[in-house]
Formats: sequence, C-alpha cells, structure tokens
Amino acid sequence: MVYGLDNAFGKKMKIYEMALNASTVRGQVIADNIANADTPFFKRSDVTFESQLARAIESEGEPEFPAVMTDPRHISFDEKIDYRQVKPKIAVEFDSNYRNDKNNVDIDKEMTDSTKNAMLHNAMLEVYSRNVKIIDYVMR
Repeated sequence: MVYGLDNAFGKKMKIYEMALNASTVRGQVIADNIANADTPFFKRSDVTFESQLARAIESEGEPEFPAVMTDPRHISFDEKIDYRQVKPKIAVEFDSNYRNDKNNVDIDKEMTDSTKNAMLHNAMLEVYSRNVKIIDYVMR
C-alpha cells in the first residue's frame, strides 16, 4: 500500500512494510541455513536490517556534535541517510566452523532464530493490519 510519506503515519506504515519484507528475507535465509545444515563447507548467512534502519532514523535529527570540516578531504560523519533506501542485506559468516567439514550451521540456533523471526513477523503483521483497519474505518 502507498501512503503519503510526508506525515508520521505514512512513515510508520512504510517502516512496517520494510520490516515485514526484511522478516520475509530473514525467514528465507534461515530456511536455507537449515536446509544446508549437513552440507560440507556450507557457511551460514544472516540478515542485517534493524541496525541499518535505526542508524538511518537517528541520522534524520540534528547531530549532537556537528562535524566541522576544515579541509575538503575530511569525511563527514553526520551524513543523512534516507530510511526509505534501507534494504535487508544478507551477510555470509565465514569466520566460524562448528564441525570438521567446515560447516558452521548450528541447527539449534537456526531453529530458535526461525521461531523468533516468525513471532516478530506475526506481531508486525498484526500491528500493520490494525493500522490499515483504522484507515479503512476512518475512510468510511
């Protein structure tokens, strides 16, 4: 659904939509990890999204300590990030091995992550649905 992003409600709905999409991607990655738990040399993957989104939202405000750049080669550390451009990123974990065949999938962790992801997805979907119902009720 498309809502006006210039208001707080539209922004909130866009963030819910993005979080639901990230949760779907995370579910697919976890399923892939579980499916390859016995594949030699397979390296597990994870999805990063929430920290990127939090950083983008934090960057919208005024910086606590504004950067003073006295040279054009200086790198700005208070650059604004558009929250709408944040996408879930899949990161492969190469630095650990659980078994002799170099596979690093811990099935117990993956199952826990899967359950946690499903619960968060369902909670976000419920909140999103409630907000849509409120809009529907108001529009009648």
